[in-house]
Amino acid sequence: METKGRISVFLDDGEDPIGSFIAPVTFDLDTRRLSDGKHVLKILSKGACGQEGIRLIPFVVRNGPAIDVEGLKENQTVDGVVPLLINAYGKGDQKKFILYGSETPRGIPSWVIILMIMFVGWAAYYLITYATLRP
Repeated sequence: METKGRISVFLDDGEDPIGSFIAPVTFDLDTRRLSDGKHVLKILSKGACGQEGIRLIPFVVRNGPAIDVEGLKENQTVDGVVPLLINAYGKGDQKKFILYGSETPRGIPSWVIILMIMFVGWAAYYLITYATLRP
């Protein structure tokens, strides 16, 4: 009688498992062969007594270059001319890092500007009070 459980791993709605193992197992999922988008990993286990368990793990594959869009958000209502900044960047060969185009330029957040104004105001207040205290 088998004392260990058996694990079968399925991808998406596939009829045939991509792997069948005796538990416990270490498994490498190569996503380079998968298309970009949503997928589901289905793990089916069968215990020594014959009970079955199932676990579905949805995941998203993005092997292609990342696409970043500034100026338009999902489900946003717009009118007129909308300026867009579109950038696409990938991992490359991972042997050298290319700085140009690896990040999408963004504007300075408003909270940073407010913080700078507060600091300049505090510095001006400090300088004025310090100057008035000296004879």
